Amino acid sequence: MAKPFNYGGQAVLEGVMMRGEKHYAIAVRQETGEIATVAKILPKIYSSRLRKIPFIRGIIALTETLIIGVKALMYSANVFMEQEQEEEIKGKSTILWISLVIGMVLAVGLFVAIPLLITNAVDPYITSTVLSNVFNGLIRLVIIIGYMWLIGYMKDIRRVLAYHGAEHKTINSYENGATLEVEETKKYGTAHPRCGTSFLLIVLVLAIVAYIFIGRPVWYMRFAYQLALLPVIAAISYEIIRLSARYYKHWLVKILFVPGMFIQKLTTREP
Repeated sequence: MAKPFNYGGQAVLEGVMMRGEKHYAIAVRQETGEIATVAKILPKIYSSRLRKIPFIRGIIALTETLIIGVKALMYSANVFMEQEQEEEIKGKSTILWISLVIGMVLAVGLFVAIPLLITNAVDPYITSTVLSNVFNGLIRLVIIIGYMWLIGYMKDIRRVLAYHGAEHKTINSYENGATLEVEETKKYGTAHPRCGTSFLLIVLVLAIVAYIFIGRPVWYMRFAYQLALLPVIAAISYEIIRLSARYYKHWLVKILFVPGMFIQKLTTREP
């Protein structure tokens, strides 16, 4: 018997993107109240045999999330501004890649550079290499969670977070065998164990452990090592998320994922 497919998605401007086994679809609410939709076939690499190889599939999944996620956001922006032409997206491939690069630079800044600068400033007062790396990891955790908390106060972001909650409610409803009707879907929660927020928390925790083995080299080498290890940490984190989907009903797995489910209060809202 074939394993059930784990559907997923993300919030976009005034809508959601849902990812299926071979297709992804975007639904966006226009200013008129009507809902514009588009469905696309996934590139073969995202459903190829490589997607079944442990650890490699994690890197592919992250690449897919970045590229398709930005495309979905651009489509939703076009629709929201009443420019609902697919050519608008195709004609903005340069903007797409610039957005990806800027996003990755900002992520590296928040995840690696800023925590390392703070750690480097206080390192002379920390005698233990292990404590230095744990401090570095905790600073990283505080910055990321603080960032999610702060942007949650922005009106437009709160609306996107509500669509994020709607996406989770729909997946929860589907996975529990409920009918995909609005009143039925409302009964389910806005948190989901496979959410990117839970994934990010796993990455943050694993990074603390992994970076301990780097030691305490000069700051620019430390930066390089941390950056090089990120794809490995992300790949391992992806495998943990996959396991959680299979064994989430087990009490131990539920306990381990309590922090990730709790932090999703910062990244989701009731729709």
